[in-house]
Amino acid sequence: MSFFISVKDHVLFEDDFLLVIHKPAGLMVEPDRNNHPNLLQQVQKYLKAKTPGEEIYVQHIHRLDRPVSGIILFTKQRSVLKNLSEQFAERSVKKYYQALTNHAPEQRKGTLQNWLRKEKKKAVIYDQEIAYAENVVLDYEITTKEKNCFLWDIELHTGKYHQIRAQLAHIGCPIIGDVTYGATQPYQSDGIALCACKLIFHHPLTNDEICIESASSVR
Repeated sequence: MSFFISVKDHVLFEDDFLLVIHKPAGLMVEPDRNNHPNLLQQVQKYLKAKTPGEEIYVQHIHRLDRPVSGIILFTKQRSVLKNLSEQFAERSVKKYYQALTNHAPEQRKGTLQNWLRKEKKKAVIYDQEIAYAENVVLDYEITTKEKNCFLWDIELHTGKYHQIRAQLAHIGCPIIGDVTYGATQPYQSDGIALCACKLIFHHPLTNDEICIESASSVR
């Protein structure tokens, strides 16, 4: 697939301060050293085209892994960057994901709490605290899908490097398509069966609760 998208077709919410986009799998959020296509630069072009001749500002507040699809929140005003960043840092933002796996634990609803340490380009999960590891927590509920796939509804409480991918793989349930963490079944080109499907936060000006849901998912 092409990693150049029509940004306006992926907008989930927009006002003078915020822009929420559904990122397709395979597209990076921010530039890298290899100058791959990325969502930030495409959003910049979208905003420049809307307000030609005006100086624009836009910054993503969080990230998703390249093979993961789903909701990304941007701010269009530097004045509210601190407020939004603090909401994420204080874990007042609620983040929900869906995933597909070929296996499931006996307990179909529960909490995974581990310690995660980034080692080279992977996240390694430990059951006990060790040096340089961070505590990671998610809640999940699993339903059975056809063709022996299991659908996970996940609330992510921490949000560390490759957290969901690594925690599910640690209990023998790698996400479909995620060969990095042991999956053997392909999902789609440049993508894995993991989607950030809902985001709840407070508007930085009005303090109103905003709930964003994406129609796209792993279903």
